[in-house]
Amino acid sequence: MKQVGILIFDDVEELDFVGPWEVFQMVNEVARLRGETEPLHNRLISRDGADILAFKQMRVGAHASMAAIEALDVLLVPGGQGSRAVIQDEAMMGWVERIAPGCDWVTSVCTGAFILSKAGLLNGRRATTHWSAFSEFERLNMGGTLVPHVRYVRDEHVVTAAGVSAGIDMALWLVGQWFSPQMSRDVARAMQYDPVPPYAADV
Repeated sequence: MKQVGILIFDDVEELDFVGPWEVFQMVNEVARLRGETEPLHNRLISRDGADILAFKQMRVGAHASMAAIEALDVLLVPGGQGSRAVIQDEAMMGWVERIAPGCDWVTSVCTGAFILSKAGLLNGRRATTHWSAFSEFERLNMGGTLVPHVRYVRDEHVVTAAGVSAGIDMALWLVGQWFSPQMSRDVARAMQYDPVPPYAADV
């Protein structure tokens, strides 16, 4: 069973972590419907195991504190306004730096890339973040080379997604890598994830 941890913190952007969470939990649902064992153990992890208040006022409970998590197979770091406080938090950054080397995959959504960069995980790597944060990333001399106009970037075992909804696309791609493209398609179908821009639809 893969151990998947999603870091959450005050002022995190909701869909940055809720989108991938839905994908990863739906993997387990699809597996159950097939009569298979659930392949993922998904947990939301906060600094002290306490609730967090996300940027758009969603209050979310964590499953574990950072101190309770000694190893993960997959780390996902979302972004949002709260990422700026995280990169100044020595305890949180220290935890990311300790956990990441043991992970098979290290991922981020939106300005979660700032956190990965601050931890030294994007040095010499290609990455992406929300389009509106490119100039801030460069102004802060963050490590990593940003790639514009893409939904997500994979560089070895590090995968970074652009803003908000792009995390769903990245998570579905990861499912295809972990299991199979068909599993990814089945999960997307179970979620009825087939996005059509609302004003491009014929309605």
